[in-house]
Amino acid sequence: MAMLTVTLVAALAAGALWQQWRSVEVEAAQRARVQSGWILVGALDWARLILREDARSGGADHLGEPWAVPLEEARLSTFFATGATSDTSSAAQDDTQQSFISGQIFDLQGRLNVRNLVDQGKVSPVAMRQFTRLFDLLGLPSSEVAGLAENLRRALDVSAQSRDGVDAQMAPLVPQTVAQLGWLGLSAGSIAALTPFITLLPQSTPVNLNTAPAEVIFASIDEPDMALARRLVTARAQSHFKTLGEAARLLGDVPGQITQERHSVSSRYFEVRGALRLEDTVVNEHSLVVRDGLDVKVLWRERLPSALGR
Repeated sequence: MAMLTVTLVAALAAGALWQQWRSVEVEAAQRARVQSGWILVGALDWARLILREDARSGGADHLGEPWAVPLEEARLSTFFATGATSDTSSAAQDDTQQSFISGQIFDLQGRLNVRNLVDQGKVSPVAMRQFTRLFDLLGLPSSEVAGLAENLRRALDVSAQSRDGVDAQMAPLVPQTVAQLGWLGLSAGSIAALTPFITLLPQSTPVNLNTAPAEVIFASIDEPDMALARRLVTARAQSHFKTLGEAARLLGDVPGQITQERHSVSSRYFEVRGALRLEDTVVNEHSLVVRDGLDVKVLWRERLPSALGR
């Protein structure tokens, strides 16, 4: 009986200890999640401030500006003033010492916009030629371009009908991100290959020749030549294009290659990426922002948590 009693008490004590440990771990995880969220919100506001100040200075948007410089992983405590932590608890100081933040701003108008494929309810022949050239350059099946354009047209058409109160059953969803283009018929392999070169924005946009890679410039001009596209990239590294005329002169002023409808030297849409590493957990957040003058609005935010192994 004595041994049975000891065993029973030990089992109950172990169960109570486990429950207490579990509660502590859940509370710690919840605290880390909330802290990560607030820190990443602050990082997003910081990025918006940088873009707002860039708009205040005016001019073209290029890769030599402050917004284009990535923030390499840095200890969170380095962003606080020297005396700012004097009144904080030691636990808070330990959190900042073990927290690391990084981030980067990307110009989404330096990529081909999938939304350009549909213009006023119809498939755009100009955008079709651009995407076909990009698919051919990357060795992807060009047959997917026609399906992508038609499915996007149908999705946008059904979405407009739904807004007008028209019943639309079996309506395809309009994707918000490139990763969701599988809804419109793109294969996973094609999406992975296209991700660095395409984007999906709420409206049609021109390609910024100051930020686009050579592959995108190649696809965006008629009678393309990869050597000319690389020449543009090399030239802008020395001095960015202030006007479209400067870029056109490098191409030999061939009519129709550089147009205001398809090209620009400034941008409105940007993607802000932030990452917070706290002990064994990394929280990534992607945000789409649009800049109208000095007003920088957040259109959507996506948080991607992932755990790190020791």
